[in-house]
Amino acid sequence: MSARIAIVGGGLSGLVAAYRLHQAGIGFSLFEARSRFGGRILSVGEDEQPAMAGFDLGPSWFWPDMQPELAALAAELGVRTFAQATEGDMMFERSARETPQRYPAMPQGQRSIRFVGGTIALIAKLLDQLPAEHLHLKAPVSSLVLEGRSISLRSGNTDRVFDRVIMAMPPRLIEHTVTFSPAMSDKLARRWRETATWMAPHAKLVATYDRPFWLDRGLSGSAQSLVGPLVEIHDATTSSGRAALFGFVGVPAQHRTAAGRDAILEAAVAQLGRLFGPDAARPLGTLYKDWAADAQTATAADGTGSAHLTPVAGDWIDQDWLGRLFLAGSEVSTTEPGYLAGAVQAAQSVVKQVLASLDTNTLKKQIAPAGQEEK
Repeated sequence: MSARIAIVGGGLSGLVAAYRLHQAGIGFSLFEARSRFGGRILSVGEDEQPAMAGFDLGPSWFWPDMQPELAALAAELGVRTFAQATEGDMMFERSARETPQRYPAMPQGQRSIRFVGGTIALIAKLLDQLPAEHLHLKAPVSSLVLEGRSISLRSGNTDRVFDRVIMAMPPRLIEHTVTFSPAMSDKLARRWRETATWMAPHAKLVATYDRPFWLDRGLSGSAQSLVGPLVEIHDATTSSGRAALFGFVGVPAQHRTAAGRDAILEAAVAQLGRLFGPDAARPLGTLYKDWAADAQTATAADGTGSAHLTPVAGDWIDQDWLGRLFLAGSEVSTTEPGYLAGAVQAAQSVVKQVLASLDTNTLKKQIAPAGQEEK
C-alpha cells in the first residue's frame, strides 16, 4: 500500500520508525535538520568528526535484560555487543583538600553492554536498510499545517503534503522550532516545554591513551567526584582496544560557556591525573561535546539539569491532530523515557498506531519482530 508519511528527526527513533514503515511496505520521507543522522547518538574519531568504531560522545550503553526491545532490535540488525569494563576498584574524590580514595567496586546487578563499533553502529545498520532517496539531511522542518485530511509540511522553502507526520524529536525542541496550524493548546504547548530533553543539559569528555594503564593498578577506570569538573568517570576503551576514559562534566551549562572549552579540558585532564596517576594527565587527545550548546538538541530551557524522566500519562497531541500527528521521541516512551530503549519503544509503538490509522483492510503485515510483544 502506498502512503505519504513524513518522519521529522533522523535520530534513533526516527530511523526505527522509517525502518518499520519500510518493512511494512509504507512509503515515507524522513527530514533531518543536521548534516548527519543519529541525533544525540554521536561516535567520533580523534578529530572529533563522526566515525564508525569511534568514541561515544552521546549514549554509550544499555541493559539488555531490562531493555529487551533494544536488545531485540540490535540482534535483528546484526549489531554485535560487548560488556562495559567494570573489573577493578573505583576512585572517589570527596574534596579538593583530600587525596582521592580507592574503594572496591560495587557489585552490579545488571552489567552495562556497549555496541561494537560505537553506538553509531545501530544508526549505520538502520541506514543500510532504508532507501537513500527518502532520507533528507540539512532539512529542518519549520511548520505543519492541517489541511482537511492532509498535512502540509514546510522544510526550507518547500511545502510538501503528507497523510501522517511522525515527530521523532524531543517535545521541548518541537515546541521551540515548529509552528502548527491549528496551534496546539496552551496546556499542551506547556507540557511540551516542561518535558526535559535527555542529554540536553550535559557535556561529555573523552580522554584517549595509548593503553589502559589503569588496569595495571587494578582500577576499573570508574570514579565519582564531588570536586569536578568531571563528576562521573568510566572506562571508554573501544571494542577494538583503543584506550580511553570518559566523564560527565558537572559544571552547569552557563558556567561551562563562561569558562570556555579550553579551561574545562585543562581542569578535567588535571583531575584525571589526580584520580588515576600521572599517565592520565598525559592523554593522546581529548574529545568534548557540550550538548547544551547544540541548537539542534537544546533550547534555553535546557541550561539546568533535571532528574531523569519517568513515564507520564496523558495526551501528547491535541484533538484536532489526533490520527494525523504522532510523537515518537524517546521522551514520550511509556517504558524507558530518555533512554536509547525509550526511542526504540516509542518509535515502534507509534508505527503500530500509524498503521492502524491507515486502511486496515489492506495493511495486515505485522511489523514487530517475531516473538516480540508490545510492552
